[in-house]
Amino acid sequence: MFNELNSLQSIFDYVIEMRRYFHMNPELGLEEFNTQKKIISELENLGLNPQKIGKTGVVCDIEGNGSKRLAIRADIDALPIDDQIDKPYRSRVPNVCHACGHDGHIAMLLGLARFFSENIILLSGKLRLIFQPNEEKVPIGGAKRLIEEGVLNDVDIIIGAHLWQPIECGKIGISYDRMMACADEFVIKISGRGGHGSMPHQTIDPIITGSQIILALKMITSTNIDPLENAVLSIGLFNAGSAFNIIPDSSVIKGTVRTFSQEVRETMFRRIREVCEGICASNGAKFDLEPIFGYPSLINHKDIAKIIESSAIEVLGEENVQHIKPVMGAEDFSYYLQKIKGAFFFIGAGNVSKGIIYPHHHPHFDIDENALKIGLKVFINSTIKILK
Repeated sequence: MFNELNSLQSIFDYVIEMRRYFHMNPELGLEEFNTQKKIISELENLGLNPQKIGKTGVVCDIEGNGSKRLAIRADIDALPIDDQIDKPYRSRVPNVCHACGHDGHIAMLLGLARFFSENIILLSGKLRLIFQPNEEKVPIGGAKRLIEEGVLNDVDIIIGAHLWQPIECGKIGISYDRMMACADEFVIKISGRGGHGSMPHQTIDPIITGSQIILALKMITSTNIDPLENAVLSIGLFNAGSAFNIIPDSSVIKGTVRTFSQEVRETMFRRIREVCEGICASNGAKFDLEPIFGYPSLINHKDIAKIIESSAIEVLGEENVQHIKPVMGAEDFSYYLQKIKGAFFFIGAGNVSKGIIYPHHHPHFDIDENALKIGLKVFINSTIKILK
């Protein structure tokens, strides 16, 4: 690891300043116009030539010596959650806040831009900075649109990271293979025949039918999926009826499926349909199944993950670099990895002693800002190693 990493305090201060600015001024996906404007302004102040992409995104190249091009991506959108942290940098926008750490992702990438603008001699190749909008809006996302607009043109490798509250600040999480799951949804609309609660024999009860379907769906992972595979099926909504003595005409079930392999993904949705067919047929009901396929699974490329790992070990020590189990959450960074080589990692951001214990997407979510320094160091060191 080069000596310059130990004398970055002015850039660290800048990164924290930027993180707090974006935390106070969050914007939802595809509404990040002021965020885009601020990013462009900061990059232009460094003498760079950023360009708009994907409506509210930004892309910017830094040209060093060498032909290999590395891209690094930060997502920039916030969530429709009211910020309840008691901090001076609390969101100024009602019901919108950075409750997933994307403010920190933007700040680290701006810090990276500043570092290599000031130390261009260390850049043995070309660097593309991608500030991606709309990551939170599954299944639309922002990565696919940027790819369609050419953000990966001439890019050889891409890396990215997520500030991760479940991991203690001061540590990094990495996987050589499976990192994050597919995020799929389903909606089941059951049509029965309503009637008076005192005369159930004259009805086809969509509540009973739906209840049977839910119980059967929960058996799929235990009876139809290899126990060595990863799969989750969860029900989040079951709606039916509006009165205590009326059997309704219909009910609605909504849930999510999380998998890694395409084979398991297909099996899950085939079995969901078969369960609905069998139970509805036995009860005389009808159904409509709408599968909603979200982001694909995020699978790291081992050789790139190993470079990030070695870079992190130099920064933090081997004992602070963890090989983590796959996470059943999802990330549209997976689309980039379907196109080119790359890897994704987690930057520990939790700190029990500071009260930073709330999970992502929680109104009290916050990060230990020391994580930004660690993440920036790992990004810098990884960039130099990958392009060397």
